[in-house]
Amino acid sequence: MKKSSQVFDGFIRRKDNRKLGEHHNQQPKKTQVGGFMSRTHNSDKSSRPIQSSGSGFSIRRQDIEESLSNIDNGASTGIKLGGLKNNKPRRKRFGIKKIIILFFVILLLSGLGVAGYLGYKFISAGNNVFKGDIFGVLKNEPLKADANGRSNFIIFGTAEDDEGGEHGGRNLTDSIMVVSVDQEAKNAYMVSLPRDLWVTYDETCSVGVQGKLNATYFCASNDGVDEQAGAEALQKKAGEVLGMDIQYYIHLNFTAVVQAVDAVGGVQVVIESDDPRGIFDDNFDWKCNYKCNMVKYPNGLTPVLDGQHALALARARGASGNTYGLPNANFDREKNQQKILEALRQKALSTGTLTNLSAVTGLIDAMGKNLRTNIETKELRTMMSLATDIPPESIKSVSLVEPEDPQVTTGFIYGQSIVKPILGIYDFDGIHEYIAQKITSNPIVIENAEVVVLNGSGVVGAGQTEADKLKTDKYNVVNVSTADENITSSYVVYQLDSTKKATAEALAKRYGVSVITEKPTFSVSDGVDFVVIVGPAPAPSQ
Repeated sequence: MKKSSQVFDGFIRRKDNRKLGEHHNQQPKKTQVGGFMSRTHNSDKSSRPIQSSGSGFSIRRQDIEESLSNIDNGASTGIKLGGLKNNKPRRKRFGIKKIIILFFVILLLSGLGVAGYLGYKFISAGNNVFKGDIFGVLKNEPLKADANGRSNFIIFGTAEDDEGGEHGGRNLTDSIMVVSVDQEAKNAYMVSLPRDLWVTYDETCSVGVQGKLNATYFCASNDGVDEQAGAEALQKKAGEVLGMDIQYYIHLNFTAVVQAVDAVGGVQVVIESDDPRGIFDDNFDWKCNYKCNMVKYPNGLTPVLDGQHALALARARGASGNTYGLPNANFDREKNQQKILEALRQKALSTGTLTNLSAVTGLIDAMGKNLRTNIETKELRTMMSLATDIPPESIKSVSLVEPEDPQVTTGFIYGQSIVKPILGIYDFDGIHEYIAQKITSNPIVIENAEVVVLNGSGVVGAGQTEADKLKTDKYNVVNVSTADENITSSYVVYQLDSTKKATAEALAKRYGVSVITEKPTFSVSDGVDFVVIVGPAPAPSQ
């Protein structure tokens, strides 16, 4: 095999030992001084050659001075090498423009190298996570949406990677959350579903034909064997509970949370407990051999939580005897889970994270190994755009246990502690109506203004007919009555709350009138925002 030339950083060593300038017959004499070679002094400094050590290449000082003088004068004469004229054209100087261009070329090539590495990581992860061909990322298709133009996702977690040892509940979904996004209005709502909500299953499994919501995935997936079947079953059941068409699922495990939080450098959330001490749950202190408190925080902003502490907070529900600040158990846990999810989103989208190669690759690794979804690759660009464009103030939390309007309560069945709708087991109609009002892009529903309809037409039933039309269009009609006197206009609209601007504009357009902002001469109950008076022979409302 032929011996290869030595290569250093892409340069091949010269094959022979010839030196530049070796054709000169005379070289300056050298003397040894203390182990160093010294040139022989010459009284004629202008003609004394300057020699590059070990090269045999000499230039007279006079040649250099003449050359410099010629450069200043714009001359093009070359430097003489060893007394001989160099007839090769002189190279142009490497100007500042070329230096700048070179800098950006190097920067671009470095960027391409990083992009290539990230692309490789993304493709590797994408093949495991998303549906469709990885080259679908070149497309930019909108997300699937329901009849109201909202895209709905169910996010649920399982514990098949729990380091606490084998147990029978690894594929029970103790964390279930639905996120609803409007691609046009750029808003989002989060609602957590109680894991103990009592439901019926679409197929018989080891726990029976009915049971808690958190066993839906376990049953349909055959204890995790068929991940997709389990995810789709939970997606469908959550839609039945909330009265929503849920298009997507996102399934993650404990490791996904830990690695994602660590990848972005930790997160912070606000603790809001009725207990003045804050919250404490020692159920996870085994992780540090009981030498620390994994979940013990005063009210207010937490310190930066790493992945393990964020996971412990997301799981804390005051299950142990030594605890405080978590009186609502799973419902308190659900609120903290939503806070951690939003904190993670904001941190992941921050400038510092997106420009940190280690953080980005860490997120990709966490996603690729520990997350599964039916989101398609061709929808990813839309997903990323939404994640960036929706401001934090446009992300709302919806609770099924609001003190003033609770939708679920606790109870017992077959000796088990469960959660059930206020209207009764399996009766989700109240939840459907509540969610339709809370999760919407309709400004009329969002403002939820209280409307009173008065019949001033003299025609029996005209007021109720108009009230029914308003209810169909999602107006909150709280009362229908008769006006004190008949009016001559087809419709009259009074506005008592100046903050409900969207409703005022909608009513003005609906009836083709100017809304009256002055206080009416008749009495109106407290809390009423608008009064609509129906007059004689009213024209059809718009």
